[in-house]
Amino acid sequence: MTASDHYDLSSDRRWHDGAVTPAPDFSRKQALAGELIRLVPARREHAAVLHPLLADAEVSRLTGTVRSSTVPAPWSVDELAEIYARWSRAEDRIVWVIEEVATGRIVGESVLNDLDEDNLSCGFRIWISGARGRGLGSEAVELTLRHAFEDQGLHRVSLEVYAFNPRARHVYEKAGFRLEGTLREALLFDGGWVDAHVMGILAEQWRSRQGGVPTDPPPAGP
Repeated sequence: MTASDHYDLSSDRRWHDGAVTPAPDFSRKQALAGELIRLVPARREHAAVLHPLLADAEVSRLTGTVRSSTVPAPWSVDELAEIYARWSRAEDRIVWVIEEVATGRIVGESVLNDLDEDNLSCGFRIWISGARGRGLGSEAVELTLRHAFEDQGLHRVSLEVYAFNPRARHVYEKAGFRLEGTLREALLFDGGWVDAHVMGILAEQWRSRQGGVPTDPPPAGP
Protein backbone atom coordinates (compact mmCIF):
# COMPACT_ATOMS: atom_id res chain seq x y z
CA MET A 1 0.00 0.00 0.00
CA THR A 2 1.45 3.38 -1.02
CA ALA A 3 1.24 6.74 0.71
CA SER A 4 -1.50 7.77 -1.72
CA ASP A 5 -3.45 4.56 -1.27
CA HIS A 6 -5.18 3.82 2.03
CA TYR A 7 -8.43 2.77 3.64
CA ASP A 8 -10.78 5.02 5.56
CA LEU A 9 -12.04 2.36 7.96
CA SER A 10 -14.77 4.58 9.36
CA SER A 11 -16.57 4.78 6.03
CA ASP A 12 -15.41 1.47 4.51
CA ARG A 13 -14.16 3.28 1.44
CA ARG A 14 -10.90 3.03 -0.45
CA TRP A 15 -8.79 6.10 -1.27
CA HIS A 16 -6.42 6.00 -4.20
CA ASP A 17 -4.52 8.97 -5.65
CA GLY A 18 -6.96 11.40 -4.07
CA ALA A 19 -10.10 9.59 -5.28
CA VAL A 20 -12.52 7.68 -3.09
CA THR A 21 -14.49 4.63 -4.19
CA PRO A 22 -16.67 2.18 -2.24
CA ALA A 23 -14.94 -0.95 -1.04
CA PRO A 24 -16.07 -4.11 -2.88
CA ASP A 25 -19.17 -5.65 -1.35
CA PHE A 26 -20.04 -9.18 -2.48
CA SER A 27 -22.94 -9.33 -0.03
CA ARG A 28 -24.67 -6.99 -2.50
CA LYS A 29 -25.98 -9.48 -5.06
CA GLN A 30 -27.87 -7.87 -7.93
CA ALA A 31 -29.32 -9.13 -11.19
CA LEU A 32 -27.52 -8.12 -14.40
CA ALA A 33 -29.26 -7.82 -17.77
CA GLY A 34 -27.87 -8.21 -21.28
CA GLU A 35 -29.41 -8.67 -24.72
CA LEU A 36 -29.21 -12.46 -24.76
CA ILE A 37 -29.06 -13.43 -21.10
CA ARG A 38 -29.84 -12.30 -17.59
CA LEU A 39 -27.66 -13.07 -14.59
CA VAL A 40 -29.92 -13.76 -11.61
CA PRO A 41 -28.50 -14.25 -8.10
CA ALA A 42 -28.64 -17.98 -7.36
CA ARG A 43 -30.96 -19.13 -4.58
CA ARG A 44 -31.91 -22.40 -2.93
CA GLU A 45 -34.87 -22.91 -5.27
CA HIS A 46 -32.61 -22.91 -8.34
CA ALA A 47 -31.05 -26.22 -7.26
CA ALA A 48 -33.78 -28.36 -8.83
CA VAL A 49 -33.11 -26.81 -12.26
CA LEU A 50 -29.33 -26.65 -11.96
CA HIS A 51 -28.82 -30.19 -10.66
CA PRO A 52 -29.44 -32.03 -13.97
CA LEU A 53 -27.31 -29.46 -15.80
CA LEU A 54 -24.41 -29.91 -13.39
CA ALA A 55 -24.83 -33.67 -13.63
CA ASP A 56 -24.19 -33.50 -17.38
CA ALA A 57 -21.03 -35.53 -18.05
CA GLU A 58 -19.42 -32.81 -20.19
CA VAL A 59 -20.07 -30.06 -17.63
CA SER A 60 -18.65 -32.28 -14.87
CA ARG A 61 -15.55 -33.00 -16.94
CA LEU A 62 -14.83 -29.42 -18.03
CA THR A 63 -15.30 -28.02 -14.53
CA GLY A 64 -13.24 -30.73 -12.85
CA THR A 65 -16.18 -31.65 -10.62
CA VAL A 66 -15.49 -35.38 -10.99
CA ARG A 67 -12.33 -37.39 -11.60
CA SER A 68 -13.79 -39.87 -14.07
CA SER A 69 -16.25 -39.75 -16.94
CA THR A 70 -18.07 -42.68 -15.33
CA VAL A 71 -18.61 -41.00 -11.94
CA PRO A 72 -21.95 -39.21 -11.37
CA ALA A 73 -22.31 -35.75 -9.83
CA PRO A 74 -21.31 -35.91 -6.15
CA TRP A 75 -24.39 -34.26 -4.59
CA SER A 76 -28.15 -34.66 -4.42
CA VAL A 77 -30.68 -31.92 -5.18
CA ASP A 78 -31.14 -31.30 -1.45
CA GLU A 79 -27.39 -31.03 -0.90
CA LEU A 80 -27.10 -28.64 -3.82
CA ALA A 81 -29.96 -26.55 -2.42
CA GLU A 82 -28.05 -26.17 0.84
CA ILE A 83 -24.94 -25.12 -1.08
CA TYR A 84 -26.82 -22.41 -2.98
CA ALA A 85 -28.55 -21.23 0.19
CA ARG A 86 -25.14 -20.82 1.83
CA TRP A 87 -23.68 -19.07 -1.20
CA SER A 88 -26.61 -16.65 -1.34
CA ARG A 89 -25.48 -15.33 2.06
CA ALA A 90 -21.73 -15.47 1.40
CA GLU A 91 -19.67 -12.29 1.53
CA ASP A 92 -16.75 -13.64 -0.51
CA ARG A 93 -18.63 -14.70 -3.66
CA ILE A 94 -21.51 -13.87 -5.98
CA VAL A 95 -23.19 -16.76 -7.78
CA TRP A 96 -25.57 -16.07 -10.65
CA VAL A 97 -27.69 -18.43 -12.71
CA ILE A 98 -27.56 -17.69 -16.43
CA GLU A 99 -31.07 -17.25 -17.83
CA GLU A 100 -31.67 -17.05 -21.58
CA VAL A 101 -33.82 -13.99 -22.35
CA ALA A 102 -35.58 -15.50 -25.37
CA THR A 103 -36.79 -18.64 -23.58
CA GLY A 104 -36.49 -17.93 -19.86
CA ARG A 105 -34.50 -21.16 -19.62
CA ILE A 106 -31.64 -21.47 -17.11
CA VAL A 107 -28.56 -22.70 -18.96
CA GLY A 108 -25.67 -22.34 -16.52
CA GLU A 109 -23.88 -20.42 -13.82
CA SER A 110 -21.44 -17.50 -13.57
CA VAL A 111 -19.45 -16.86 -10.39
CA LEU A 112 -17.14 -14.29 -8.84
CA ASN A 113 -15.46 -15.96 -5.86
CA ASP A 114 -12.58 -15.80 -3.38
CA LEU A 115 -12.84 -12.04 -2.90
CA ASP A 116 -9.59 -10.47 -1.66
CA GLU A 117 -10.67 -7.06 -0.40
CA ASP A 118 -7.14 -5.93 0.45
CA ASN A 119 -5.86 -6.53 -3.08
CA LEU A 120 -9.14 -5.81 -4.90
CA SER A 121 -9.11 -9.14 -6.69
CA CYS A 122 -11.25 -12.23 -7.05
CA GLY A 123 -11.62 -15.45 -9.00
CA PHE A 124 -14.06 -16.23 -11.79
CA ARG A 125 -15.70 -19.36 -13.16
CA ILE A 126 -18.54 -20.08 -15.55
CA TRP A 127 -20.24 -23.07 -17.13
CA ILE A 128 -23.06 -23.48 -19.64
CA SER A 129 -24.91 -26.66 -20.58
CA GLY A 130 -26.61 -27.32 -23.91
CA ALA A 131 -26.44 -23.78 -25.25
CA ARG A 132 -23.08 -23.44 -26.96
CA GLY A 133 -22.30 -21.47 -30.09
CA ARG A 134 -24.99 -18.84 -29.53
CA GLY A 135 -23.00 -16.14 -27.75
CA LEU A 136 -24.61 -16.72 -24.36
CA GLY A 137 -21.33 -17.54 -22.64
CA SER A 138 -19.52 -14.58 -24.15
CA GLU A 139 -22.21 -12.18 -22.97
CA ALA A 140 -22.23 -13.76 -19.50
CA VAL A 141 -18.46 -13.23 -19.24
CA GLU A 142 -18.82 -9.59 -20.31
CA LEU A 143 -21.64 -8.87 -17.85
CA THR A 144 -19.74 -10.51 -15.00
CA LEU A 145 -16.53 -8.60 -15.71
CA ARG A 146 -18.41 -5.32 -16.02
CA HIS A 147 -19.88 -5.89 -12.58
CA ALA A 148 -16.46 -6.80 -11.15
CA PHE A 149 -14.65 -3.74 -12.50
CA GLU A 150 -17.33 -1.06 -12.77
CA ASP A 151 -19.74 -1.88 -9.94
CA GLN A 152 -17.39 -3.52 -7.43
CA GLY A 153 -14.27 -1.50 -8.29
CA LEU A 154 -11.95 -4.52 -8.46
CA HIS A 155 -8.44 -4.38 -9.88
CA ARG A 156 -7.96 -7.97 -11.03
CA VAL A 157 -10.01 -11.04 -11.94
CA SER A 158 -8.40 -14.44 -12.52
CA LEU A 159 -9.46 -17.94 -13.50
CA GLU A 160 -8.20 -21.43 -14.24
CA VAL A 161 -9.17 -23.39 -17.34
CA TYR A 162 -8.19 -26.99 -18.05
CA ALA A 163 -6.13 -27.82 -21.12
CA PHE A 164 -8.89 -30.04 -22.52
CA ASN A 165 -11.23 -27.02 -22.77
CA PRO A 166 -9.81 -24.87 -25.61
CA ARG A 167 -13.27 -23.53 -26.47
CA ALA A 168 -13.55 -21.85 -23.06
CA ARG A 169 -10.01 -20.51 -23.27
CA HIS A 170 -10.86 -18.89 -26.60
CA VAL A 171 -13.91 -17.19 -25.05
CA TYR A 172 -11.77 -15.88 -22.19
CA GLU A 173 -9.10 -14.57 -24.56
CA LYS A 174 -11.77 -12.75 -26.59
CA ALA A 175 -12.96 -11.13 -23.36
CA GLY A 176 -9.44 -9.86 -22.63
CA PHE A 177 -8.01 -12.50 -20.30
CA ARG A 178 -4.30 -13.21 -20.74
CA LEU A 179 -2.46 -16.45 -20.10
CA GLU A 180 -0.31 -15.97 -16.99
CA GLY A 181 1.02 -19.46 -16.42
CA THR A 182 0.29 -23.17 -16.36
CA LEU A 183 -0.24 -25.47 -13.40
CA ARG A 184 1.24 -28.65 -14.82
CA GLU A 185 -0.72 -31.87 -14.29
CA ALA A 186 -3.13 -30.16 -11.90
CA LEU A 187 -6.10 -32.49 -12.47
CA LEU A 188 -6.25 -36.28 -12.50
CA PHE A 189 -9.05 -37.30 -14.86
CA ASP A 190 -9.75 -40.77 -16.23
CA GLY A 191 -6.31 -41.89 -15.10
CA GLY A 192 -4.42 -39.13 -16.92
CA TRP A 193 -3.00 -35.81 -15.79
CA VAL A 194 -4.36 -32.55 -17.20
CA ASP A 195 -2.74 -29.10 -17.09
CA ALA A 196 -4.64 -26.07 -15.78
CA HIS A 197 -3.97 -22.69 -17.41
CA VAL A 198 -4.07 -19.60 -15.20
CA MET A 199 -5.52 -16.50 -16.88
CA GLY A 200 -6.18 -12.99 -15.62
CA ILE A 201 -7.48 -9.57 -16.63
CA LEU A 202 -6.82 -6.20 -14.98
CA ALA A 203 -9.16 -3.24 -14.62
CA GLU A 204 -6.95 -1.10 -16.87
CA GLN A 205 -7.17 -3.70 -19.64
CA TRP A 206 -10.94 -3.88 -19.20
CA ARG A 207 -11.33 -0.09 -19.43
CA SER A 208 -9.07 0.07 -22.48
CA ARG A 209 -11.10 -2.59 -24.25
CA GLN A 210 -14.36 -0.79 -23.53
CA GLY A 211 -12.91 2.39 -25.03
CA GLY A 212 -11.52 0.63 -28.06
CA VAL A 213 -7.95 1.42 -27.08
CA PRO A 214 -5.43 -1.45 -27.36
CA THR A 215 -3.71 -2.38 -24.11
CA ASP A 216 -0.45 -3.24 -25.89
CA PRO A 217 1.37 -1.44 -28.73
CA PRO A 218 1.32 -3.14 -32.13
CA PRO A 219 4.35 -5.35 -32.86
CA ALA A 220 7.27 -3.68 -34.60
CA GLY A 221 8.35 -4.64 -38.08
CA PRO A 222 6.56 -5.21 -41.38
